[in-house]
Amino acid sequence: MPPGRQQAVLAALLLRVGTVVATDHLVDALWEHDPPETARTQVQICVSRLRRLLRSTGAVIHTRTPGYVLAVPEEAVDLPVYRRLVEQARGLREGGDLPAAVETLRRAETLWRGPALSGVDCGELRERAARLDEEHLDVLEARAEIEIGLGRHGEIAAELGHLVEAYPLHEGLRAGLMLALYRSGRRADALEVYRVGRELLLAERGSGPGERLRVLEEHILVGDHHGVPPRRAIRRPPARRIALARAVPYQLPNPIADFVGREDATAAVRDAVVRGDDGPGTVLLVGRPGVGKSATAVHVAHLLAREHHPEGQLYCDLRGSRDGPVRPVEVLGRFLRALGVPDRDVPPDAEGRGALYRDVLADRRVLVLLDDAASAEQVVPLLPTGRGCGAILTSRSRLAAPPGARVVGLDLPSEAEALDLLAEVIGRERVAGETGAARTLVGMVGRLPLALRVVAARLVARPHWSIAAMVERLADERRRLDELAHRDLTVRPSLPSTHDGLDDRQVRAFTLASVMETPTVPAWAIGAVLDDPRPRPSELSGPLVDAYVLDVVGTDLAGEPIHRFHDLVRVHARERLWRSTVDRDRRACLGRVLGGWLTLLDAAVCEGGGDHRRPPRGDAPRWRPHEDYVRRAVADPEAWFDGERVNLRHAIAQAAAVGAHGQCWELTAGTAAFLVRRGLLDELADVHRIALSAVRAGGDRFGEAVLAVVVAPAVEGIDDAERVRAQEGALEVFTRHGDERGRVLALRGLAHPGPHPLSREAIR
Repeated sequence: MPPGRQQAVLAALLLRVGTVVATDHLVDALWEHDPPETARTQVQICVSRLRRLLRSTGAVIHTRTPGYVLAVPEEAVDLPVYRRLVEQARGLREGGDLPAAVETLRRAETLWRGPALSGVDCGELRERAARLDEEHLDVLEARAEIEIGLGRHGEIAAELGHLVEAYPLHEGLRAGLMLALYRSGRRADALEVYRVGRELLLAERGSGPGERLRVLEEHILVGDHHGVPPRRAIRRPPARRIALARAVPYQLPNPIADFVGREDATAAVRDAVVRGDDGPGTVLLVGRPGVGKSATAVHVAHLLAREHHPEGQLYCDLRGSRDGPVRPVEVLGRFLRALGVPDRDVPPDAEGRGALYRDVLADRRVLVLLDDAASAEQVVPLLPTGRGCGAILTSRSRLAAPPGARVVGLDLPSEAEALDLLAEVIGRERVAGETGAARTLVGMVGRLPLALRVVAARLVARPHWSIAAMVERLADERRRLDELAHRDLTVRPSLPSTHDGLDDRQVRAFTLASVMETPTVPAWAIGAVLDDPRPRPSELSGPLVDAYVLDVVGTDLAGEPIHRFHDLVRVHARERLWRSTVDRDRRACLGRVLGGWLTLLDAAVCEGGGDHRRPPRGDAPRWRPHEDYVRRAVADPEAWFDGERVNLRHAIAQAAAVGAHGQCWELTAGTAAFLVRRGLLDELADVHRIALSAVRAGGDRFGEAVLAVVVAPAVEGIDDAERVRAQEGALEVFTRHGDERGRVLALRGLAHPGPHPLSREAIR
């Protein structure tokens, strides 16, 4: 194996300690463009060697589908310890303990021993290393700012001089050096640092210094009236004078070049933000994970920026759906500094920062983009109040909407939009050449934009793959989520967060509900999986809808919602189901749901024609939804059956598949009269075949007898002699069991052995 690849594999695992790193990710990291046929084998050899080398360290590399995970104590890896110290320092700084913040940052810096990932030369890891180095420079700059604020400008000037020499194009470090020199009484040296930097930037980038350096130079030239106080000055300038610096932040993430569709959402968000003279417009964009809320928000923000908000755009990822949501006081500090408020003038408390923030933005036209909000309480302090301002928020919860905000729901794209996105990424000729496979692929990922981007990225990275090959890889539901991963782009991490904020019982409901194979999930079935027969089952399913675990696709006759799983959410739920439950619990859960169908079907049959119309009943277990719900649901039995016919057919098939032959034949017998009245004889024949096979496999002679007298007479293709034999056998079974109703039906069948009056055979 070429040298360095073992180190690269270790580096990739260390960067994601405790997280599964896909083998495909490691292959892509080691061979950027053209991996050999033996690439996966070489990765396995690498991992095997690393396991031997790490044996004495306590670190363990586990094999976990679809790759490997490195288990090692967090304190043994520099990067998480470094970041934890930096976060502690940030908290100390926000709390006003600046000396302790400096000391903590210096402790973090001792962990930095040179360029990140030095000696590892792989494309993707080089990019990660560059980002880590940039992160470290930001920390050095922050520490220098604090020390200057503490009056240590003389001590820090020499250190900043060395850093600027090492990183001459880093404008933040150069600004720190200028300020330190100026406050040390070296005004000419500070201006010389600016002049040298301007010439370097012009030569290297073709453009001069940014706004921050230019404003700083002006303040130094005029004696620093508005943002760089003279040496030892302690008076805080008033808020209005702070605002005169007029720094123009441009914090929006880069727009997505291949953004397509979303015209309605774009127009709705734009109209909500641009409200004329009515004051600042605020809009909350909500939707399920992976649906494209952030991409749409960034797209609209860039459209608005130049025309309506030329004085700056502020951005923050609030991490509302992840661990450790960002505190408003911290965001206010970031925003104030970006708006030109010197660090020493940023108040330490949330109330002071909020007042200064509102004042600074009072006469500006600034757009604020707050991504992934957790709650209204988190975003309200961050909303601008100036008439020319606007705010775009994204969240997975409508509860994050602040007062007065317009809420815009972002749904899944249409099939045409999803195909357009796929074509935009992998090439329109490629999609046009495999239109059928492309449609299948879009359907298999449920039209979820995040999943589409993952499969598109994999197809771009492997141009020799056909779309049909990608479809084949996704066909196995048990591996589908494993296939929806490419480098750092993956669907799986977003799915567990679909039930963030739910309690243990609600998560259990989400998990157990996936046991059903029916296309839709009625609200009462959520009660069945939890064994909770309350009269308003939507009380149980409502939180799952709010968390985008379940979608609402209609309303049943009882006024309760009808739900559906998104395809990938169902796959994820079933992964949890098999991982967190035993077979006995899964069977019991499914038994309650099938028993619920039986209870409702019994009620519909009786409501439609009285108890005398009910087929002979076996001993299959029932589960009873609340009586009030049952009464409301089957008040119109024919309409109820029309709404549930497809679900009942799937329930019959699933009962047969798991060996619940009693529930299978009772469901089939209960549906027979409804299907006959509708002339759906082909469907009746299908469920009869399924149920007959199930009862024979289970040795259930009574169930076979009921099918013979209730269902078989309307099934085409059975000759009279076969019908008579079946009726005679049924009569014997019913007599032995003492079932008088069954005997009557068998005798009636023997008296009239021909096909059912409504069957096509009888009509002919």
